[in-house]
Amino acid sequence: MSAGQWLQLFILGAIWGGSYFFMKVAVAEMGPFSIVLARCLLGALVLCAALLISGLKFPTAPRDLWDITVMALLNALIPFSLICWAEQYISSGLAAVFNATTPVFAALCLHFITHDQRLTPARITGVVAGLGGVAVLIGPDALQGLGDNLLAQLAALAAAALYAISAIYSRRLKHIEPLSIASSQVIATTLLSLPLVLLFDKPWLRPLPGPASLWSILALGVLSTALAYIMYFKLLATAGAANTTLVTFLIPISATVLGVLVLHEQLFARHYAGMALIGVGLVAIDGRFGRWLAQNFNRRAFRWN
Repeated sequence: MSAGQWLQLFILGAIWGGSYFFMKVAVAEMGPFSIVLARCLLGALVLCAALLISGLKFPTAPRDLWDITVMALLNALIPFSLICWAEQYISSGLAAVFNATTPVFAALCLHFITHDQRLTPARITGVVAGLGGVAVLIGPDALQGLGDNLLAQLAALAAAALYAISAIYSRRLKHIEPLSIASSQVIATTLLSLPLVLLFDKPWLRPLPGPASLWSILALGVLSTALAYIMYFKLLATAGAANTTLVTFLIPISATVLGVLVLHEQLFARHYAGMALIGVGLVAIDGRFGRWLAQNFNRRAFRWN
């Protein structure tokens, strides 16, 4: 990737890291599906305005509309809901750490469904290290029965897997402008989430959310949905799924800092150990650091001879 793409990746990581903090604040007073509906409705308004100003159009081909609906389910509605539900039982920082496994799932999926991105020995090492990091993260909870805490961690892990699948599936939409994809997907997510809110969350039975929740929803809609999706789909189109999913390793940094400073959350030693293993896995999957080491080793060996 170019320096500009790396910069976009770091900015996107900071924005999405903040989304875990905002969801943690909002889920204290709102249902998971209500949060998804509110953030996507706000995001849709901003994205539609941007689409109108830019002069672009919504995709209308039946195949494109089907693919966008699938993306809305895999990349937004289901993972958003899983994460919101999970954050009722686990910290925002830990949820973001689990999200960092997305490139591990992406590497596995790319091996089985593509011909040009097979698992190499380095990638296999990365996948094993990444999955080992997940096992360390879950820790002894796995031996204590299927309690809420374990189920919440598995929900966050499932969300990461869906993000990986959706990033690969987005290849089917490469012929559409990123802003058009983002706008269409967020609108589809808004429509799909509405019946779920009425069926499960029943917001009319809940007290009105306070200022902190409302500000969090505003940030989720404008920053973490509208702005983030414009950057995300642009990176998918220019840098590819494997590179773009590396953003998930940057997300835990801002999410953890905000969670510790504002929400007084705590991560234990095994969480940091698991994060480190996932980091090793990502470096191995990416492969660039290994190639850099090999090149420098060969140069030094040549000079020695």
